[in-house]
Amino acid sequence: MDVSLAPSSVSGDARAPPSKSYTHRAVLAAGYSDAATVEDALVSADTRATMRAVEAFGGVVDRDGSTVSVAGFDGRPDVPDDVIDCANSGTTMRLVTGCAALGDGLTVLTGDDSLRSRPHGPLLDAISQLDGRAESTRGNGQAPLVVGGHVDGGAVSIPGDVSSQFITALLMAGAVTDSGVEIDLETELKSAPYVDITVELLADFDIDVDRTDDGFSVVGGQQYDPGGAYHVPGDFSSMSYLLAAGAIAGDAEGVTVHGARPSAQGDSAIVSILERMGAPVDWDRDAGTLDVSRAPLSGVEVDVGDTPDLLPTIATLGAVADGDTRIVNCEHVRYKETDRVSAMAEELSKMGAAVTEEHDTLTIHGSETDLVGAEVDGRHDHRIVMSLAVAGLVAEGTTTIAGGEHVDVSFPGFFDVLEGLGATVERR
Repeated sequence: MDVSLAPSSVSGDARAPPSKSYTHRAVLAAGYSDAATVEDALVSADTRATMRAVEAFGGVVDRDGSTVSVAGFDGRPDVPDDVIDCANSGTTMRLVTGCAALGDGLTVLTGDDSLRSRPHGPLLDAISQLDGRAESTRGNGQAPLVVGGHVDGGAVSIPGDVSSQFITALLMAGAVTDSGVEIDLETELKSAPYVDITVELLADFDIDVDRTDDGFSVVGGQQYDPGGAYHVPGDFSSMSYLLAAGAIAGDAEGVTVHGARPSAQGDSAIVSILERMGAPVDWDRDAGTLDVSRAPLSGVEVDVGDTPDLLPTIATLGAVADGDTRIVNCEHVRYKETDRVSAMAEELSKMGAAVTEEHDTLTIHGSETDLVGAEVDGRHDHRIVMSLAVAGLVAEGTTTIAGGEHVDVSFPGFFDVLEGLGATVERR
């Protein structure tokens, strides 16, 4: 689907969807339990992949709107009858790989072209260290994967700078092993707030995780039990696009985003980033509302080591700000659904942005940029699509984005929400 946007002013109230990160973890945690209910879940292409995986391992998932009721496999996953297709969801594949390692037999995991190009080698190596079987069919650390071996626990050494999801997978599975799992990080942990999310959610499911001098450890033999329904918080990654829209295209009334209650999400950093750039932002943490309005923005330097999903949003803000916006420590952002560093550099350049791309740094020269409408490619990546849509609100002329349907991965109804705020949107 192609989506076109014309220059628009936006205002009013909007609600970001529930957190994708929390939903993935909550649905799988419910699968590890005897039974659990997840309320306010994000139901999207990615999270449906995790629901299918839970069912493949023997769970039963019953969904009624945003309520997901799970009869779990109680820490003992069945061997799936068929290959598990994770589609485009890297989170699903990595978290489910840990679960598959618990099985008595073998699980085959695959996904679409993009997912089959993403790295999983360190996680496969970690499972091998636990005496499990974990192989890439092509021997390159990429899916399809073959995983099993009835892992009982033990100690692993793993790099922390490839994907925090490897750590999450090991912690979630380790809690139901006989001996538990001790994780020694070989390098600094990138995207650390995502592990914070995992630890927070596991605590809500009555699973204890310890932080050690070298990493993490989780005691085995634990039982997943949320003690009632688990409620998913709002998603700050998704909020970032609405807040950015208000900061660069808001009218006098501005934009109010609902569902912004504090949590362990690292992407709540978008609030301080906008404030540093000069946007007036008011966060009522008790009410869970964020108010933002348009103001002249100035370029800043942002380290996205812990917040990789914010890079596309920050790049768009930088194209509107005065001066340079330098996004540093971003090499790991190249290994998402697409190489998001190059994708934003190339697509914003089509819209007239002056951009310098280096291996670990993306610089947007806002003072040298006048955004103009253009035909751009969303790269089959929900975050690229939404960030370019925000840029289209202030570009001169019409911006047409190919692949607009990919917003369903994390923010179904994104373009409806933009229209509700006053944006001119055309789908075809």
